[in-house]
Amino acid sequence: MSSDGGVGHPADDTTSFVLRPPRSGPAPDPRPPAVPARTAQDPGAGRLIAGRYRLLAKLGHGGMGTVWRAKDEMVDREVAVKEPRVPDHLPERERANAFERMRREARAAARLDHPAVVDVYDVAVVDGRPWIVMELVRGRSLGGALQEGTLDAREAARIGLQVLGALEAAHAAGVLHRDVKPDNILLGRYDRVVLTDFGIAQIEGETNLTDTGGFVGSPEYIAPERVLGQRPGPASDLWSLGVVLYTATEGVSPFRRSNTPATLQSVLNAAPAAPATARGPLAEAVDGLLQKDPARRPTAARVRALLEAAANPPAPEPTQPVQVTAPAVRSARRPGRKAWLGAGAVVVAAATAGYLVLADPFAGPLPDGWTTRANPGLGASLGVPASYQATRPGKNDSDKNWVTYADWSGGIWIGLHLARKSQDSLHEIQSNAPAQMHADDEKFKNEGEYTTLDMPKGAKTHPDDDAEYHGRQAARNTVVYTTDDSENPRPRELQIFYYRTRTGDLYKLTVSYPGKGDFTARGREVAKAAIANLDVKRP
Repeated sequence: MSSDGGVGHPADDTTSFVLRPPRSGPAPDPRPPAVPARTAQDPGAGRLIAGRYRLLAKLGHGGMGTVWRAKDEMVDREVAVKEPRVPDHLPERERANAFERMRREARAAARLDHPAVVDVYDVAVVDGRPWIVMELVRGRSLGGALQEGTLDAREAARIGLQVLGALEAAHAAGVLHRDVKPDNILLGRYDRVVLTDFGIAQIEGETNLTDTGGFVGSPEYIAPERVLGQRPGPASDLWSLGVVLYTATEGVSPFRRSNTPATLQSVLNAAPAAPATARGPLAEAVDGLLQKDPARRPTAARVRALLEAAANPPAPEPTQPVQVTAPAVRSARRPGRKAWLGAGAVVVAAATAGYLVLADPFAGPLPDGWTTRANPGLGASLGVPASYQATRPGKNDSDKNWVTYADWSGGIWIGLHLARKSQDSLHEIQSNAPAQMHADDEKFKNEGEYTTLDMPKGAKTHPDDDAEYHGRQAARNTVVYTTDDSENPRPRELQIFYYRTRTGDLYKLTVSYPGKGDFTARGREVAKAAIANLDVKRP
């Protein structure tokens, strides 16, 4: 364990450390301080546990235990020993649950073989209480390091890679950590990073323990699906990693509020400010990991690729003088991958059957609970549910011609994209809306592509050439597919409405929603109303 125990603070503590602003100079020294020597003031120091572990000094404490530096007198080495700390006044059932949770912590960590997971040596039972004996990691927690300032992008990515490796090993073994946070990440010697404290881990196949007061974990790092009481998965741990990376680089915790209820509300509803310090691949990783809908978060493999790119950026190329001989002409580009990921795009795989033919659009007034959102930069306004959150291009996005609105869960989103004729130097805009729809349809079926959504060849599409927009020619398509998630594939539907203006600009209005389940009917209603209330100012 670390010199500060690495066990964090009680689970309901939302102010576990005070963040400092980013330093203008070098990042804080990652080297750990020395482990403190034996302290005479520590009550219990010198006690012998299970006939072999001599307690030397307290290292730290958390909600469930106190961590000691100890000496294993049988093999003559120093170890960390976690003493169970359960109030005597608790009911017997809750005390038994706490002890069982510590045993599970030992089992969860012991079944993992990864350098970024602390080794568990033994569980010594003393008076019915389990004491966990593990390797002593000489260092300090990431939470302690952040008290001195933030990390630069490369160091944060390096730490994130090792934590990700620990999580991948845990998930492969059927273990969810459920409490990834800076205080549970240790920075050891020789650049070692260790994920510790599997005290509330969930092990596949084992009976759930009853947690008094609801969920357990640190509120600002808990994934939205856990706040809602839904079954967590590996994506829930990846969300927590995203919060850690944001906090480590930006100097602020994105969801922390003054109390636990407000913090949980922000986890569900708040959209963090775009990362300022984290740029490029690291920013893309953080943005993806903080998607509210777990189905829209990147896979561990994708996160690894982004963190590796951030940790090992290419050396800058020598600057070459450039002579400009003519005015530069901006070429048209389709929406970039980052733009559509920010818009709520998902990677998709095997097609599924069934589709919906919408009733005629423009069939009614704005529904109750909806509002009109103006988008002057796109020359159009949209009718959207009032509670939907807007996402617009960031300052680093090359394509500025889009906007999306999504419900807080991310299950349903509405996206509007404008392809401007004046920027179409590659001649990608077709002569009319049906032609554009059929060109996209061929990509759906033959190339597995819709802008940056990777679909399988042969995806189910249902084009409609007979749509109109205020008496002018338009087109509409329905695309049915399944998300590319080997553990939990989910059917999705897209409704895409095409309209080409008299001046040659092309609008695509896309509505995405679950293809099966409770939200399907709602998604189709949203699609119908959104198409009906599209208002292009210069048709």
